[in-house]
Amino acid sequence: MKLEAVLFAGVAGFFACVTVPYAIWSQDPAGTAAVLIACLMASLVSFFLAVQYKRRGVRPEDRRDGQIYERGGPLDFFPARSPWPAMTALGVALLGAGTVIGLWLFLIGVGVTGAAVCGFVFQYARTDH
Repeated sequence: MKLEAVLFAGVAGFFACVTVPYAIWSQDPAGTAAVLIACLMASLVSFFLAVQYKRRGVRPEDRRDGQIYERGGPLDFFPARSPWPAMTALGVALLGAGTVIGLWLFLIGVGVTGAAVCGFVFQYARTDH
């Protein structure tokens, strides 16, 4: 992940170098904000990848002598079925439609999206003590 962190740091550096001249010569506050946010997002990804590299070290695919079998085995837990992605999509659709139609639909979308996000978070949190 070190290579990926350096790559995203380069992207962030590019956007950082472009932001100041763009802000001075373009006189476009929306574009300046977009370039600045692109710099911040690339910096965030670079920071995350650098932290993961420090925690986990070198991966098999980062080494020239790395073998496929070194990455074998279970990677993580992936749920088979979950209603929460569809509920989140419905909530976000209601939020978008509520922005156009009216506040009442937007508030329903807030409730549906909040419930769906809570469902995602607490999906596998069981209190069977």
